[in-house]
Amino acid sequence: MSERTLKARLGLRCCGTTAPQRTTGPCWQLYVAVPGRVSDWPVLTWPTSTEVPGVEEREAALAFLGFGLVDKAEWKWTEDTGPDYHPHPVRVSLIAAAEVRALDGGAA
Repeated sequence: MSERTLKARLGLRCCGTTAPQRTTGPCWQLYVAVPGRVSDWPVLTWPTSTEVPGVEEREAALAFLGFGLVDKAEWKWTEDTGPDYHPHPVRVSLIAAAEVRALDGGAA
């Protein structure tokens, strides 16, 4: 049986987040898109900061969530812009994605 490949995404939440816990400023958030409801997706939020988590920090966060990068997978970065209705001027944001798999005994 082939191993299930999922996507992990890392993005800067410019105005903070309410889930899984509330932050009041910008923070990086990593989640793994698993089948089912979005509210069930494994997620990790770094403390309030705009500093990009390094590769080792991302891998440790994935392991904490029960996932690891697929062999030879790399983080791929893309640019996006925030929505027009946001409470501050529209700005460019970076989003990273990588293919991941559940670790033995992991969450998936």
